[in-house]
Amino acid sequence: MQQELKQSTKVSRRPSEQVMRLSRLGSFHQSRLSFMRVLTRRLKQEQWSFKQHAFRIDSSGVGYAVYTATGPQRCYSLVAFAHDLPDELRSDRVIAEQWDTTYTLFDGIPTEVDIDRLAANVPLQEAGRITGTELTLSRANRSVRLWKHVVDSLAKGVQPDQAQIDSVGYLMRTTAVYGSGKFGAADRQSIAQREECKSPFQVEMLSVYLIRTFVRDLVQHMAQVKGGESSVKLDPAIARSLGIGNSTGLGMAPFILNHPALFNNWIVAKEEALAQVRSVQHASDTEIALFKNLFDRAQRSMVHWRTDHALQQSKIDTLHTDLELAAEFFTSLNFKTDFVWNTLFEWAEGQLDLEAQEFIASLLIEPYGHLVDGFAHCMGSDSPVVATIRGNMLLSELKDLLDSQYAWADHINWSGQSSTARAWYVSEEKLEPRLGERFEEPIEPYEQPLAPARDAAKLRAQLEHANSAQSVAEFLLEHPEYRHTVRRIQTLKSLPYGEIQDNTISEDLMPIDMLRCKLSFFGAIHFDPRSDRWVRIRMFGNAPYPEELASADAEFWSYPE
Repeated sequence: MQQELKQSTKVSRRPSEQVMRLSRLGSFHQSRLSFMRVLTRRLKQEQWSFKQHAFRIDSSGVGYAVYTATGPQRCYSLVAFAHDLPDELRSDRVIAEQWDTTYTLFDGIPTEVDIDRLAANVPLQEAGRITGTELTLSRANRSVRLWKHVVDSLAKGVQPDQAQIDSVGYLMRTTAVYGSGKFGAADRQSIAQREECKSPFQVEMLSVYLIRTFVRDLVQHMAQVKGGESSVKLDPAIARSLGIGNSTGLGMAPFILNHPALFNNWIVAKEEALAQVRSVQHASDTEIALFKNLFDRAQRSMVHWRTDHALQQSKIDTLHTDLELAAEFFTSLNFKTDFVWNTLFEWAEGQLDLEAQEFIASLLIEPYGHLVDGFAHCMGSDSPVVATIRGNMLLSELKDLLDSQYAWADHINWSGQSSTARAWYVSEEKLEPRLGERFEEPIEPYEQPLAPARDAAKLRAQLEHANSAQSVAEFLLEHPEYRHTVRRIQTLKSLPYGEIQDNTISEDLMPIDMLRCKLSFFGAIHFDPRSDRWVRIRMFGNAPYPEELASADAEFWSYPE
């Protein structure tokens, strides 16, 4: 990655000490490098075709459907199962055991034998097992009130109320989209070299994209069952405004800590894209017009961003104010001056809050696909999750690396309870990451190594008494408890954006910052925290449906007209 994205711009990438703070990472927005948009761009450019192979759903809404997406080299099929779920069993929590719908993305086109096997396992989710021919496993529940409103309206022959549509934004929300070998699914390395899979999370994004199509078809089917000949289908514009919701909790947070090489590549790609655009000397009339158009569209879209979370609502309120300031600034800015995008970026840094700063950063790269879209192909990583420790490294070099990588943590008092108030562990019931209170619960013996700064401080204290001429191998023979920290330090040597530069076990940690950062790279919008530990989002809202891709805008759908 570092060799591919050489520093070639007049403006440097933002330093890691500025970017890698949780307050900023937790203010990231989607961009044209987000994985959903990478997917729709590819689907249109490569002229993928789509077919509904089966839709065997009965009058009670139970059955299965198969949707196949065919690209230049191979095809993938979403196998969707619909269930009759009593209201009292519907839950967003990962510990749920039944869902309104369950899904898998099949590698190819499934036979009837495959579907029978999947029907016995996919609805069970974690309790079932899938095989290497399945790439993802997922499930979704209805947004009950909006689902009922849409079915009732269409059954009567009228369109649903747009205000109610806008207030929710989706008919179903997923509670998990598992991939990369989980529960028997295909390992990531088995598909990583496929051209359409080289960018991160493409099979997961394709799963959600096809789920959205199935949900639209299912709600129309249920309306037709209820209303018969009086029923109508969703107006295409209303259908397009609907995305797929998602409820994401702590299970996602450790991912960016456990995959520093991958996380680094995401940040490097985005930061290099921003640096490239800030280095553009002359903006064309077309580029200026597109930037202004997308700004106006985004500003109107923000009106529909709602939350009951006080902290996020405060950020949204500030964002509205800041965008009004930006709009006023645009009236006096000469967009034809040299390096206007850098001027705008530096003004935003000096005048706006983090939420608006990161919004402007994402928006700046939108008119420059010819400069930045190639970076999407650099966002994956072939690095092993568990790297080999360089045992021949001298402790003197290890000390230097440690000091340079964790200088930002020097001010933290690790002897205070506030600095170590939390502990990450894995729940016995669902084998999912959890965050507990270290001094209130007996969880410390089960703590996961997700506090890099604290562990680096412990290693530094131990190295104070070690011989600097000693090798890492000799040191670890005596102190094997530091293996994971030494491995991380050595790995981060070539990953300038691989580490979150904040205390991940402090009493004031906001895990939703970690969730939002990752979800912004997915392309999520309208973040709605339900606590400091889980968040609801919307995916593919306003994106064209498969049958619309050939004629519709597959690039800027995140900024609705």
